[in-house]
Amino acid sequence: MVIDLLAERMNVPVKRSECRSLSGRGRIGETVVELAKPQTFMNLSGEAVKCLAAGENRSVDNLIVISDDLAIPYGTLRLRGKGSHGGQNGLRSIIDNLRTQEFKRLRIGIGPEHPVADASRFVLERFSSSEEMLLGKMLASAADAVEDVILKGLDAAMAKWNTSPASTENE
Repeated sequence: MVIDLLAERMNVPVKRSECRSLSGRGRIGETVVELAKPQTFMNLSGEAVKCLAAGENRSVDNLIVISDDLAIPYGTLRLRGKGSHGGQNGLRSIIDNLRTQEFKRLRIGIGPEHPVADASRFVLERFSSSEEMLLGKMLASAADAVEDVILKGLDAAMAKWNTSPASTENE
């Protein structure tokens, strides 16, 4: 959903088939940006990311992975320059395939206020009505955070976005 919002902002279709992903190219500021949405199962997303990162004029140094994270409260954004997968299977696959934990990532909190018995089922369910009310703002904040990483650098973006849930950020 964040990639779709960035694509809309950039007026770029994300439809080109490449590396088991849908991709598109545009600009954020003066920087050429490639947006990609792996079309694999999440547990295999690392295969798509590895293929994309291996392309000409591409580097893991410029990669920003966007993922949901059940361990983070709903609406909270966490930017990092490296780190473990934290139990998130998509990140685990990417780390295993790239053979490094050193890539930028934006983790978007989807954790509920109550314990979840079946995480696989939970992440495929529709958002609750209260979550749905905050979803647009959360996605906009996530897209803003990605743009800030590209335009201002990771440290500045982390200082701005790693502070509070998207529901209260920048009000």
